[in-house]
Amino acid sequence: MNINKRGLIVAVSSPSGGGKTTIIKKILKKDGPFIYSVSLTTREKRLGDVEGRDYWFVDQDTFVGKIKSGEFLEYEKVHGNYYGTPVKPIKQWLTKGLIILLDIDVHGAFSVRNQFPNDSLLVFLKPPSIKELEKRLTGRDTESQEQVQTRLERVPEEMELAKDFDHIVVNDSIDTTVDNILQIIKSRQNI
Repeated sequence: MNINKRGLIVAVSSPSGGGKTTIIKKILKKDGPFIYSVSLTTREKRLGDVEGRDYWFVDQDTFVGKIKSGEFLEYEKVHGNYYGTPVKPIKQWLTKGLIILLDIDVHGAFSVRNQFPNDSLLVFLKPPSIKELEKRLTGRDTESQEQVQTRLERVPEEMELAKDFDHIVVNDSIDTTVDNILQIIKSRQNI
């Protein structure tokens, strides 16, 4: 890794169930200067969630306090819960030449681009079909049917906003999707 080279923020977005977390975890296992930015959230822990690995879980008062003190690169309220990316480690990692992977919603991705226009790459994971997306959401068995429906209602807006991303990658095969994203990153960073 060239430590004199500035890093890159790779914002990976998709509708809920689109595979962001799975794809990012696979990329992190590859060789390269990759690091994952763990977001803060006010949502409840799901079975299998690990504090500090999946999210930093905080209450709403703590989250709002961090908003007021300017500690977030971006934050959004999605499906009734806050999600936010701490800005301090992002700035440090950029100067170290790391490729920072963000698992982030579409609006958050645009906030990243607005603050770091020369240091960001926005990748949208498009599901192969809405039917497949619904199958993935219900198959992970982490939300009620009502929560799944709420997430599906947001899909048309997210799919429409995908056109403003730097790249759209159809996520129909995990390995192919990972390879495609790695190729996009490599061509941008010359690694």
